[in-house]
Amino acid sequence: MQGKINVTYKLICDNDTYQEVSLKEILENEKISKLLKSEFAKGVRNIELSSHDLESHIIISTQKEFYHFEAQKKDFADLIELAEEDAKKRKLFKKGCEAIEIINFKTLD
Repeated sequence: MQGKINVTYKLICDNDTYQEVSLKEILENEKISKLLKSEFAKGVRNIELSSHDLESHIIISTQKEFYHFEAQKKDFADLIELAEEDAKKRKLFKKGCEAIEIINFKTLD
């Protein structure tokens, strides 16, 4: 196999946050409801919050930086190891952040 692969990865840390909250849960929360009403409907009385799609989710997660490197197509099976080596070379690993996740890979000509 000739050619290269552009690989995108991110670090995974022990204290990373990931939570999905449904729109229904958000609208049912009294504090959030009051906040939305006071921000977007000041001085208006007897209003109700609703949505057409209550099954939508909002994701609360740790913001991550993405890192890129290029590898040979023949090294496809070793992409995780190559990403770990790239992270070590960049000195990205530190206490609590010692793993990587491959986000995307794209073949180049």
